[in-house]
Parts: sequence; C-alpha cells; structure tokens
Amino acid sequence: MKALVISFVLCTNLLCLSAQTTEIVSADIGFTFVSKDVEGSISGFKSTSHIDLDHIAQSKLQGSVSVATLKTGNFLRDWSLKGSKYFNADEFPEITFESETIRETEKGITVTGKLTLKGVPKTIQIDFIKKEAQWVGSTTLFSSDFGIAIKKERADNKVLVQINLNLAP
Repeated sequence: MKALVISFVLCTNLLCLSAQTTEIVSADIGFTFVSKDVEGSISGFKSTSHIDLDHIAQSKLQGSVSVATLKTGNFLRDWSLKGSKYFNADEFPEITFESETIRETEKGITVTGKLTLKGVPKTIQIDFIKKEAQWVGSTTLFSSDFGIAIKKERADNKVLVQINLNLAP
C-alpha cells in the first residue's frame, strides 16, 4: 500500500512538472523602409504555433499575415505597394513564416526559419526578448531579396521589422 501511495504522489508531482505550453493569441507587426524613412504595419495574423515554455527548442513558430492589411499611413502608397510591381497581393495574398530552429540565448530567444514573401522563401533570423506574456522581436531583411525592389541598390532596400507576439496567459 505504501508503494501505491508513493507512486501516486510521484505521478501527481510529475504531472505538475509537465511542460508548460502556450499559444500565440495575436501579433503586432511593424516595419520601417530605412532608405525612404517610411513606417508601417501589417495585420491579419494567423498562427498554428506551439510554444513549449519549458523546452523552447521543441517549440514551433509558424504563422501568416495578409498583404491586404499593409498600411503606411498613405492610401496611394499602400495601394501601390499592394500592386503587382511590389507585393502583388492578388497573386501572393499572404506572407508566411515557419521556424526551423528555436533556441534560448543569453539575451532571449533566437528563431531561425523560412519567410516566404511574394512566393520567395528565404531563411531569416528573428531575435526575441521575453517580456511577461510577450515576445518582442526584430529582424532586418532586404525587400529586393524577395523580388520587391523599392530602390535599385540592395542596401537601399533595407527593412527593419518589429514583431510583438502576444502569448496566451
């Protein structure tokens, strides 16, 4: 009988120590086209991520945003950016991301994965800092790497992306 009680207590304690998982409930995504000094946002975030807070490396981050929601504060610029010359929202309505690796670092969490924009997949790295029920991250990319040449020189197509992932409490 003692063995049964000890086993029950151990199992109960093990359940309490099981992995703490959560999901991403929303995201705030902003960007800055550096050479044009143009800021904007994109929304319509959908996610099928699995975040294991106890074993970050076993997590999976994947989601998408709708190109149609791109906003820069200027209707004509937004309309132009969504057109076929730039993002081509009709043919490529979503921007997607799927993680390949997630690891904890001294400063936070680094996520490496495939960003697919305008049908072009590229590996990028996003560095996040944990802030309560949020992961606050950023990355730098070049729009011309995805077939979106705002300017002629690659360096002039630099885009800073800020991502706030809001986790379920």
